[in-house]
Amino acid sequence: MKSIVQSSLMLVMLTLIFGVVYPAVMTGLGQLFWTDRCNGSLVKRDQVVIGSELIAQKFARPEYFWPRPSASDYNAVPSSASNLGPTSEALQKLIKTRKESLLPSLSEDDVPMDLLTASGSGLDPHILPATAKLQVKRIVTARNLDENGFALVNDLIDKLVEPRQFGILGEDRVNVLSLNLALDRCCSKGQQ
Repeated sequence: MKSIVQSSLMLVMLTLIFGVVYPAVMTGLGQLFWTDRCNGSLVKRDQVVIGSELIAQKFARPEYFWPRPSASDYNAVPSSASNLGPTSEALQKLIKTRKESLLPSLSEDDVPMDLLTASGSGLDPHILPATAKLQVKRIVTARNLDENGFALVNDLIDKLVEPRQFGILGEDRVNVLSLNLALDRCCSKGQQ
């Protein structure tokens, strides 16, 4: 009987510590020091939430930068990788289909892997700066920008490059949503 009482008290105590106190402290610290990140890094335009800096969105129109493909069609609820390995025939067919869809706007040799393969989460909001620069010609043409449009859009990419995390992790990258919002601010379709 004594061990049942001790076990029950231990269960209650650990439940309070790790089920109530610890989450409350972590939530409080997060809201105090990292409010934006803890609330989803939401991006607003005219006080309306239009996305998150942390989750990719589908951009398919030619006047916008395109993100990496998503295994979940950019749905955050069932987000996951495709779980297709490099020797998978299904992955090879998917890459071929994606490549063919990009060929009207990019040459065969220019199609980068981050426009052909999904990230591990299927929701990576970033692309490599080189991948963004490969899309500039399509965007300048679709937005009817003049000869200065190339320099303008390339400068925009350069300004929004995020360096490697802690200087060593990952690659330099560009957030597609931030890039497209900046693109809309600086050069609406048909004007500069």
